[in-house]
Amino acid sequence: MREKVSFTSAGVACAAWHYPGTNGGCVVMTGGFAVTKEPGTDRFAEQFAAAGFSVLAFDHRNFGESAGAPRQVAQVRDQLEDWRAAIAYAKTLPGVERVAIWAFSLPGGYIVQLASEDLGLSAAIAQSANVDGPTVTRHASRYQSPGSALRLIGRALLDVAGGWLGRPPRLVDLAGPTGTVALLNTPDAQLGSEILSPGNRYPDWQQSVAARSVLPAVFYRPAKYAPHARCPILYVVCQDDKSALAAPTLKAAATTSKAQVLQVPGNHYAPFTTAHEQVVETELSFLSRHLVVSRTPQAR
Repeated sequence: MREKVSFTSAGVACAAWHYPGTNGGCVVMTGGFAVTKEPGTDRFAEQFAAAGFSVLAFDHRNFGESAGAPRQVAQVRDQLEDWRAAIAYAKTLPGVERVAIWAFSLPGGYIVQLASEDLGLSAAIAQSANVDGPTVTRHASRYQSPGSALRLIGRALLDVAGGWLGRPPRLVDLAGPTGTVALLNTPDAQLGSEILSPGNRYPDWQQSVAARSVLPAVFYRPAKYAPHARCPILYVVCQDDKSALAAPTLKAAATTSKAQVLQVPGNHYAPFTTAHEQVVETELSFLSRHLVVSRTPQAR
């Protein structure tokens, strides 16, 4: 059972699903950089809720059912602000005593930064996380043709200029084969549509992003916040990840004082496919350890 709710972030209404829980813990979740809440969280949120956790799964501003314009514009600073508002709202939900955060891909990097802030978090899960934009971008460029790379940069710069002039965004696909203009051309990124929305299960998910969103994401390096984490972080690392890379995440985990690492074989989306059961089991164990409030029975 879940219900539609909303909260406000910098004056913008953000839409969310709320799954009521029973154990006092709440997991705040969102999809990838431009992935809406349903394809990005449904499979995990349902299992967290079945285990007794409350869940708040939300859309960033400008995406999905959330308000905000221009549409499909993803700015790191704005999405982080949405996260802070979501965390504050989650603390007001009935029965919530402790809060954790969960995300994958680029927002998986947000998890590391947010865990370093004074937000009253009890736990955090960074799954298939991009924690080093420059390093990941250099690797991803191996799967781009020179022409498509130049066209992507050109479109991004034109879109930035268009944004200053109030023009509609120039969109690029989230993923595409080598030679096409897309946010990512990596092999596993090309599997994202079918894995997250098999059989077009979520037809309302617009699988594109404003080109002006590309450059801030490229230079985002949340790994620098890892040594300052205030709460335990579970890093779920896919050993063959071509879209977020395992090595930078393992390096960030090594600098996190309260880190737990789960390495699984497979690509960027292995936690949704071949490694799903193992990942969910580990995440539930981690959440139970850090979120569930033990209550000592009162003596009669």
